Amino acid sequence: MSARSYIVGAVLLLSVQALVLYAFGQPAICTCGYVKLWEGVVSSAGNSQHLVDWYSFSHIIHGFLFYLALRWFFPGMSAWRRLLYAIGLETTWEIVENTPTVIQHYRLQALAQGYTGDSIINSVSDTLAMVVGFFMAWRIPTWLIVVIGIGLEIFVAYMIRDNLTLNILNLIHVFPVIATWQAG
Repeated sequence: MSARSYIVGAVLLLSVQALVLYAFGQPAICTCGYVKLWEGVVSSAGNSQHLVDWYSFSHIIHGFLFYLALRWFFPGMSAWRRLLYAIGLETTWEIVENTPTVIQHYRLQALAQGYTGDSIINSVSDTLAMVVGFFMAWRIPTWLIVVIGIGLEIFVAYMIRDNLTLNILNLIHVFPVIATWQAG
């Protein structure tokens, strides 16, 4: 496949993501009526509604993990094809994450009690953050990606009492000790 074909495939996947979220009734942008580059308040109505927020770091880590896993399981596959598969995985997650069942499950968590799902622009931005992480993992030595990933997890946990690891644990089961710590 040519580079152009991969780009067209990526744009199609992002379009499907946006259309499915639109069909779910997710707003295109924040219902506040404007778009901010950064939303830094986790408990605000603007969280997961603007371009970038604290959870964007988790999506960068998704890119690290997808690149490393796809390189491990498909060593002969081109990086561009792996990227397309990673975008497919991320768009699938973004769609699943915005189903009523998952949104309701997130609301059980201390930090997400008012969560209504992502705006379409935030969701697409999350996928693009994964692409950034994928490119970083493609170009930076693995040991440094591991260090950056751990650093991001520690930094976000310190700043907002949440991160990708805690998010996954809380999706599996809401642990009272984690909920108590997250509630402050």
